[in-house]
Amino acid sequence: MIDMKRFPILIVLVIALLSSNMAPTMAPMKLGLLKYRGGGDWYANPTALPNLASFCNNTLSTNFDAAEYAVVEVGSAELFNFPFIHMTGHGNVVFSDAEADNLRNYLLAGGFLHIDDNYGMDPFVRTAMKKAFPELDFIELPFEHPIYHQRFDFNSGLPKVHEHDGDAPRGYGLIWEGRLVCFYSYESDLGDGWEDPAVHKDPEEIRQAALRMGANIIQFAFEQ
Repeated sequence: MIDMKRFPILIVLVIALLSSNMAPTMAPMKLGLLKYRGGGDWYANPTALPNLASFCNNTLSTNFDAAEYAVVEVGSAELFNFPFIHMTGHGNVVFSDAEADNLRNYLLAGGFLHIDDNYGMDPFVRTAMKKAFPELDFIELPFEHPIYHQRFDFNSGLPKVHEHDGDAPRGYGLIWEGRLVCFYSYESDLGDGWEDPAVHKDPEEIRQAALRMGANIIQFAFEQ
């Protein structure tokens, strides 16, 4: 039985699946980047999503727009047009009550949020997400979680792209009624790994690991 609370996002998901099988006749879908207030650089890593889209098109047979992504404000109704939203930055994150409610409703309607700490946003994003889901806490996902075992296997969890504090990368989730609605990658810097090679000059094997994990997140978000 279809969960009618998720119906608006389900329509978009169906379109996305159809477009992956009918690429010549249907326009590619854009990945979404979350724009938020507070002074944090939500616009970090401008080449990340196009590269991830291209990688997914090549490895998962998706039909994402590899030239452009959509910038979506957290409080906008446009949020519901995108089944997958990426969020990143280095600093402060602020959600108003209305923005928190909108994000909550989007996620409960079937949307998926990937948060990637680009170093420095951790305490702020936890506070902001607690405003959207006061009854939930981020829990660390075990390495056996399906998000680490989609098209690619990551038996030790998230890859480590940049060292920063030297801590192990960790993947956290917000789980609502058994469904992972938000995946939070911390101390990993996946988005940096998705960027053009010249930006951070990371070794190619590190970039490929980041892109593979990104593809896993995309696949899990669309198929869970």
